[in-house]
Amino acid sequence: MAKIKTIFCDIDGTLIRQVRFEDLNPNEVDLLPGVHEKMNKWYNDGHYIVLTTARPENLRLTTKQQLDKGGIPYHQLVMGIGRDERYLINNSEKLTPEISRAIGLPVKRDEGLLNIEL
Repeated sequence: MAKIKTIFCDIDGTLIRQVRFEDLNPNEVDLLPGVHEKMNKWYNDGHYIVLTTARPENLRLTTKQQLDKGGIPYHQLVMGIGRDERYLINNSEKLTPEISRAIGLPVKRDEGLLNIEL
């Protein structure tokens, strides 16, 4: 049985082409390469997907509309996080210390998820 992973994923520049917040249009979404396939695979494999964004709370409806239009599945949407460094802090598994439970997978802005493997 495969273990369920929790995937924290940024939206702008990672899933959707980066644009200025004031230029966001709920009816337009420019998905980056590999996003639709990877996100749907991870969701269908049972992984828990948390999308994060620096977009302010007042853009929640626009963001949800774009995600729906792009066919991006997720379980939770966290708005208004900082734009600078982001840290994932988690405990280690004492029975298997060689397995990292907090992993960072940086991607270049607007290049998509084609080269990301879990």
